[in-house]
Amino acid sequence: MTIKTLHIPTADGRADAFAAFPDDGERHPGVLMYADGFGIRPVLREMAHELAGHGYYVLVPNFFYRHGPAPVIELPEYIGEEARHAVFAQLMPLIEAHTVERVLSDADAYLRFLSAQPEVAAGPVGVTGYCIGGLLATRTAAAHPGRVAALAAFHGPVGADGPESLARLTVEVHFGHAEGDLTPEALSELNQALDAAGVRYTSEIYPSTVHGFTMSDTDAFDPGALQLHWDRLLPLLKRTLANR
Repeated sequence: MTIKTLHIPTADGRADAFAAFPDDGERHPGVLMYADGFGIRPVLREMAHELAGHGYYVLVPNFFYRHGPAPVIELPEYIGEEARHAVFAQLMPLIEAHTVERVLSDADAYLRFLSAQPEVAAGPVGVTGYCIGGLLATRTAAAHPGRVAALAAFHGPVGADGPESLARLTVEVHFGHAEGDLTPEALSELNQALDAAGVRYTSEIYPSTVHGFTMSDTDAFDPGALQLHWDRLLPLLKRTLANR
């Protein structure tokens, strides 16, 4: 497996990033992976490495690049309850500054860069994301129906832009929600918007989970839910990106 440090040209500069992909000399379907709000760190490299091992070229950009290279803020090795408040106090201004306009401009640059890599197979790509990255993935898929074939988002505020934004989706979708993030009533409303889009989708609450359940370096981590995430993500990508 190859892990490669990259810089992606954007309208506002260059986003630092890394890619993980098999070192077999073949071209593989591309996947754009958005980190959670804590950004690029060892656990994201592990997850990208795992996904790449299933035959994908996985690109992970630092979407906070306007504020500096990753890690943009100093993070503890383990983000527990005691550290969480101080970390979020530093992160929230960065998240609030990452406007929809910036997200969409960057998404275009990320997709253009991903598709141009010599190790990436021709055709549409997949997009996945965690926490705020789930919202970025959703916005990316909605804005690029011809370039994205699959969308997966985990414990992300995917409905933050309203049902009209979800109705613009044309890709196959999986949303894995934390039980602590979404009520059954809110899930029903969200799924109604996906019904209106007419897309193939699964959208479910992962039992007994809290926000951040995929991230092994946080106190929200749930090993069973992480495995369920892989059980949902990998078949989705295989169905939509295989033989591209």
